[in-house]
Amino acid sequence: MGNLLSVWSTIGSVALAILILLVMITIHEFGHYVAGKLLKFKIDEFSVGFGPALFKINRKKSGELFAVRLIPLGGYCAFHGEDGLDEDPAPSPAPTEETSQTEETPAAVEVPAAVEETPTSAEETPAGPADEFFGSPASEEARPAPSDGKKRNWTDSGSFTDMKPWKRIIVLVAGATMNYLLALLLIVICFLSYGQTMLAVYEVEPSSDEFAAYSLQDIDILLQVEGKDLYLTTDVAQALNGKKKGDLVKMRVSRAIGLEWVENEAGERKPRFDHREVMDVQVMLRDDVTVKNSADLDCVWRAIGVKYERSGDGGSYLLANGLNKLSFFEALGKSFVYSFRLAGSIFKVIGELLTGRLGLTALGGPVTTITMTSQIASQGFRDFLEISALIGVNLAVFNLLPIPALDGSKVVFTAIEWVRGKPISRKIEAIIHAVGFVLLIGFAILVDVLQFI
Repeated sequence: MGNLLSVWSTIGSVALAILILLVMITIHEFGHYVAGKLLKFKIDEFSVGFGPALFKINRKKSGELFAVRLIPLGGYCAFHGEDGLDEDPAPSPAPTEETSQTEETPAAVEVPAAVEETPTSAEETPAGPADEFFGSPASEEARPAPSDGKKRNWTDSGSFTDMKPWKRIIVLVAGATMNYLLALLLIVICFLSYGQTMLAVYEVEPSSDEFAAYSLQDIDILLQVEGKDLYLTTDVAQALNGKKKGDLVKMRVSRAIGLEWVENEAGERKPRFDHREVMDVQVMLRDDVTVKNSADLDCVWRAIGVKYERSGDGGSYLLANGLNKLSFFEALGKSFVYSFRLAGSIFKVIGELLTGRLGLTALGGPVTTITMTSQIASQGFRDFLEISALIGVNLAVFNLLPIPALDGSKVVFTAIEWVRGKPISRKIEAIIHAVGFVLLIGFAILVDVLQFI
């Protein structure tokens, strides 16, 4: 019976993790949808999930299809003509008073010799390498252009590639913006309801020498280091990096007053105390601090005296999470800062990956993400809020990176078209995005595999 309950608990946790990812991706696509509707884009379909449709509604007035599909691992908002590969040939210019004729009496129009000598089809104009990549106003991909024939005339017809570039950029960025706003809302709710989650030293390594007089105590919650507020674990490392053994460091902590350790009925050793007080303390570092990357924090914990507990083939430093209660306005202000710090940490990790300071084993793909999310989200509603916010910020930042197949890359292509007045070849762009998508999937599988090697 116990094993059966454990299996159902695991299934429920995984389902919760998948639900969080599905909601975040759906919110992302909803951002594209809302921006598209406001800017008069034509939208063919908005779907939650992939695969066969379980439920769908077709709005006759707008022609939009809304569907819920079988595989709950994402969703999409399909804009009409989004890839630009099915663009119609450019329509003929509007007739003028000099060239218009009645339908009953068609007449030939005398064309100036200079125009007669100009090739009018793609077949008559050999395409060079630059034309193949950047496209040409004379190609089948060209749209209506002004009289000078050099710049593209965006018609705002509703088809995605016909809309003005600035409108397309807004639509492309709207998905990440919606992810960030939802994440910010979840952080505000969490900070107001529970307080800010802070790093706590669960137990301190005993010391009988000079370090004992300048030491943290058990169950201390770290609030500031060297006058800087803490938001992430890496903030402690950043504040201490480069300092030497014996250096005195100023910290602000929330300290348990009247602390004692007691055993519960299960024989577990637990802390018990009267109340907490915020105080400034001097801590003497017990080791040099040289941080190599975001995952290399052992030297930090040794330096501030966190106890190391061995178990089996390994061990861990006895750290914990503590809650710092905030006022309404403190919660609002710190929520914004915390969300920015989360986004900044993602860029930092990417930089460390590119420079080789951080290995791929520090990352995780979809399987690792779902596993981690299921473990954290099932621990309580506060943990659910925090991991959901973290995923939301991650999706927002990641989708804006200029990587082929992601929104950030599409923004780059649109900006190039805006500056040049004509797009890079749609076929070439489609190939670049397709290759980028395959490489992203491969990379995600690789980092998951590395977790089990």
